Amino acid sequence: MKELFILAVVTFFSLLTYWLVEPFAHGQMHAHVDSKSFAYADLPALTKQGDATRGADTFMAGGCIGCHNVKALGMETGMSAKDAAAAYGVNPPDLSNAGAIYDAKFLADLIKNPAHAMSVEHKFDDMHPHPMPAFYGAGGEDIDQEIADMVAYMQSIAVKAEEVTPKMAFEDACGRCHAVRYTKWTQLGEMPNFKYKKDELRFQADVLDAQDAVKAYMGKLPPDLSMYIRSRNEHFLSTFIEDPQSHLHGTAMPRVGVTAHASEQVIEYMKMAGDPLAADRDEIGKNVMIYMIFFVLFAYLWKRQIWKDLH
Repeated sequence: MKELFILAVVTFFSLLTYWLVEPFAHGQMHAHVDSKSFAYADLPALTKQGDATRGADTFMAGGCIGCHNVKALGMETGMSAKDAAAAYGVNPPDLSNAGAIYDAKFLADLIKNPAHAMSVEHKFDDMHPHPMPAFYGAGGEDIDQEIADMVAYMQSIAVKAEEVTPKMAFEDACGRCHAVRYTKWTQLGEMPNFKYKKDELRFQADVLDAQDAVKAYMGKLPPDLSMYIRSRNEHFLSTFIEDPQSHLHGTAMPRVGVTAHASEQVIEYMKMAGDPLAADRDEIGKNVMIYMIFFVLFAYLWKRQIWKDLH
């Protein structure tokens, strides 16, 4: 019985540490931040009904295609990701599915005032303007209507919101600044399988150049996110994606403005990258625990049988 008592004590304190002490310590190191349900209440509401047909014309007249690709429609700037990162600090996102990944209010404010929408006004000013220029109108009489039309256009060309995949959401919202080496993702996209080492080295050199550009833009190189799902809980990641300033006031990381669904997909991608065998491990863990229960039972019975005449 003494052995079982020792086992029970060890098990109790292990579970106490895992379920109470560790979460308490984490809570002390990282203040709890409540989610605002990705409502972006600080951004002005859309007061105009957008027209996608007019928005297509305004989109072209406003010069969006000068910096952004829309590969779904065969529209590309002609700049490589490396050259775009060198020019702007970070490779501007492809806008093919922006209407499904990003909140409509965020898109509207981003077009009108990028630094405000991204919550990085502390970083940019008239002397150091944001690399994305503000939209001042394309000749129409009502700039708010023009912006609403462009948002409607981006929503019309995008996939349906429920069709946004984890890979799509992560690469668009996060993957231009953050690498994920476990999935071979770099700031220039997924690293191909090269036939010749020289081509691989050339690609790696381009990635280093892009990282230098991002580092200059952000102040430091954003971390590789391969293991962030293992070192941060989902609530922290969700609220950090929603509003980085709520956790790190003054951080250079911009608010990306994704919808709640897109945020869930980003976290799903991080789960896959950081713990791709989670389901298999959970199943193996159950079987191991069942085995241990039977093992302890039979070991105890065997011990009683062997030592019964000595006690």
